[in-house]
Amino acid sequence: MKIIRHSQHMQSAISALKFKGKSIGFVPTMGCLHAGHASLLKKCRKENDVSVLSIFVNPRQFSPQEDFKRYPRTFKKDENFAKKEKVDIIFHPSVDDMYPLGFLTSVEIRNLSEQLCGRFRPGHFQGVTTVVAKLLNIVSPHVLYLGQKDAQQAMVIQTMVKDLNFPTHVKVLPTIREHDGLALSSRNIYLSPEERVAARVLYQALLAAKNQIRNGEYKPHRIIQKMRSMILAKTSGPVDYIELVDASTLKKLKTLQGNVLIALAVWFGRARLIDNITIRI
Repeated sequence: MKIIRHSQHMQSAISALKFKGKSIGFVPTMGCLHAGHASLLKKCRKENDVSVLSIFVNPRQFSPQEDFKRYPRTFKKDENFAKKEKVDIIFHPSVDDMYPLGFLTSVEIRNLSEQLCGRFRPGHFQGVTTVVAKLLNIVSPHVLYLGQKDAQQAMVIQTMVKDLNFPTHVKVLPTIREHDGLALSSRNIYLSPEERVAARVLYQALLAAKNQIRNGEYKPHRIIQKMRSMILAKTSGPVDYIELVDASTLKKLKTLQGNVLIALAVWFGRARLIDNITIRI
């Protein structure tokens, strides 16, 4: 397994591999790897000649009051994790390499970026799309692997790839969960033991919403009311949002129809957790 820390070296390595006719699969991460990342890496390795993992905590997707400085950085542990998953290349650039002095460019995907998490994290998705655009230009993968847990992020990146004609196919794989349903996330390490137990209510609320719909409830406000009651009974932290939206546009639905994304963002202590499921009406 190679560890490459400079973008130019990464581009040279990829060019050499493509010259040999190798297919490149790519999993972008901010590190603190877990079983959710492992599922992406396994699929990446299975479907491509070369698997590339990036580890970069991107400062441009954090607002000043967010957790950039305390975001877990566990590179040695992640390196061992990657070896176990038979990753071929880790791309681990510095902030100065990704954003050199005088860097002025950003990529913005309107509309999709302004819904759900975008209302509570201004500038977040612009930071995401900018860094992913750079990573796609550096790694130049044939296939990009993302997780459904970050459904809005996946949609924004898919839109960017299509709109800007990146020669990359995007695959979104299912959310990986703990035994009690909590979606795996690097930020789960912020949870206290009590908060960790309470946080399982998120998936329970999503399942309760799905059951309501299957039983004929198509009014979003009634479903949201029940979900909110379930969640507030388990946390004193704020609920950023609970929404039922069109799964292709992220627009709120007055009456449920078509493919529906049920999404939420809730605070447990200092951990902001997101989750979602989809259902077809």
